Amino acid sequence: MSASSQPDRPDAGGPVRRRVVLAGGAAVGAAVAGIATATPASASASATMSGMENEAASTDAAKNAGQARVQFNRWTRWSDFRGGESAGVLPLPGPRLGVVIAEAVGTTSYTDPYLNTTTQYEYATWTSPLRRLDFGATQLTAHWNADTPKGTFLKMELLATMEDGHLDTWVMGIWTFDDSELKRTSVNGQSNAYGEIDTDTWSAATGHSMRSYQLRLTLLRRPGTAITPRVWQIGATASTVPARTTVPASTPGPATGITLAVKPYAQYVHDGQYAEYGGGGEAWCSPTSTEMVVEFWGRGPAAEQLAWVDPRYTDPAVDHAARYSYDYGYQGTGNWPFTCAYAASYGLDAMVVRLNSMTELEVLIAAGFPVVTSQSFTLAENGRYASAGHLWCVIGFTDTGDVIVNDPASKSDADVYTVYPRRMFETVWLRTNYTKADGTPGYGSGGVAYLIKPHDRGLPEVVDRRNPSWPTEPWG
Repeated sequence: MSASSQPDRPDAGGPVRRRVVLAGGAAVGAAVAGIATATPASASASATMSGMENEAASTDAAKNAGQARVQFNRWTRWSDFRGGESAGVLPLPGPRLGVVIAEAVGTTSYTDPYLNTTTQYEYATWTSPLRRLDFGATQLTAHWNADTPKGTFLKMELLATMEDGHLDTWVMGIWTFDDSELKRTSVNGQSNAYGEIDTDTWSAATGHSMRSYQLRLTLLRRPGTAITPRVWQIGATASTVPARTTVPASTPGPATGITLAVKPYAQYVHDGQYAEYGGGGEAWCSPTSTEMVVEFWGRGPAAEQLAWVDPRYTDPAVDHAARYSYDYGYQGTGNWPFTCAYAASYGLDAMVVRLNSMTELEVLIAAGFPVVTSQSFTLAENGRYASAGHLWCVIGFTDTGDVIVNDPASKSDADVYTVYPRRMFETVWLRTNYTKADGTPGYGSGGVAYLIKPHDRGLPEVVDRRNPSWPTEPWG
């Protein structure tokens, strides 16, 4: 992605800042079911390390995290869903345990601001148990893994309790895979004295923090039909990361000398294709990186699903990933949970996480999990191009600990394999603040990544149990 193009995922992190809302996007908030502003809430395969290596890894993670705190939570097992508050929703066993509409509890109308249609839907809801935090969170990003047949969709909400007991409800996304009769969207215009939604991320206002939360899932379908969404995982990463321009240097760890066999895809191969999806391939780093991981696990779109793509185009699965992760509210393909929801449509577990250190990244690579990371950098730092927000697919580490990525910002698939110096990578990925070449402030993700895996593939043990950045249980 060039420095002059719209970043696939713009500046994030640091103080509360909203993304640039492109023309027409601001109208979405008021149109989406009257939920534009915050309102009061109702109510293993594992990496093998010796004890000494584990201790060193934990020390390194704590050192790199500094005063940062992270807590990952998810609900995916039978006991998880039975423990929540259900209104018409039932956990249903099957090829994949998931919650479905058992009996609708009401009807509502939904006005699609992009199609200019108003349609009646019946709905049911599930609300997660309360999750208390032993720190004051200043950011939260949710995720969901679901099957949404045509005529169905879901709404995800954050019910936040602030440090003074104030309650707010925030809409984290309106999602459906099919985009023919309803357009998936983030909800712009959500802001109050306590915080705001920046497309896919809730951020606290200065001086405020969140001390506990719930997630509320609403499943919707056309009245009188038997079809239903099926949601097999919802979750969130709550965190507070202090402003930092750098992190302490780490030492090479358990993934040294490992390279995962991830098929490379280049986003610039798609330059000029389907500009209606965020400007075309030049801005498709997120879906391109994600499609690499989806196919690493032997999944991806079937030939009939790709029939809509112009047969002259190479690597049509990337076009497909861009279309079906596109956020009509943000007008781009860089919405983190939307991209993970696309990956999950193939039956995978896909989560937005915030990793604490390079050690954690290495532990995941050593256990066989490619990871998509989000970072920002200048031309002087990268050596090839600058970006205010770019996604890389990390596939390994060299013998000396440098980072091997499949960088989608390439003109051919053959050029995607790239090695970046370890120190440069960890700086641009883990920091929250930097200065752009023109002297203006830039913002980094502070360690945000996509973790995508098969449901029955166990994750390694978390490195820092005080700051669990991925599920502490192996699988659901």
